[in-house]
Amino acid sequence: MKYFLLLLFVFSAATINSQEIKWMTMNEALAAQKKEPKKIFMDVYTTWCGPCKMLDKNTFSDKEVAEYVNKNYYAVKFNAEGTEEVNYQDFVYTNPNYDPARKGRNSQHLFAHALKVNAYPTVVFFEENGDLIQAVPGYRTPQQLEIFLKMIHSDDYLKITTTEAWEDYQKNFKYTF
Repeated sequence: MKYFLLLLFVFSAATINSQEIKWMTMNEALAAQKKEPKKIFMDVYTTWCGPCKMLDKNTFSDKEVAEYVNKNYYAVKFNAEGTEEVNYQDFVYTNPNYDPARKGRNSQHLFAHALKVNAYPTVVFFEENGDLIQAVPGYRTPQQLEIFLKMIHSDDYLKITTTEAWEDYQKNFKYTF
């Protein structure tokens, strides 16, 4: 009986782990791209942001979202008011005005500023070579995020050059999440 329960626990833990997004830092994702090119999907959040917490709870914990992101992207979790050093395109981004004594909102990280992120949460997509594709601000359900994940991964976004083309793409998109 002990062995059965142990086996059940190990199987359950493996199942739970397989349903989570495998987050990394931006520096880790850029290094991974050099070994195996893959687009980057970045969640830009802050610790005080309610919709950011909802995104984690409702969207990033969704099994289909996690599986798709893990298979097709390097997933980066980035605190837009944190202290992480980011080495991106020959520049080191920091947060020199970060105040550890401050509660709640803090200084914006220079990398978030460079990406023109001014709302939280924001998801940001990068090419296989690390070049910025697009930032998409706001909370999204799994179904609302799906169109962006698949459009960017498949490079369909390169064909969408007008508002009408975007409307047609949305109308014809086949949701599966």
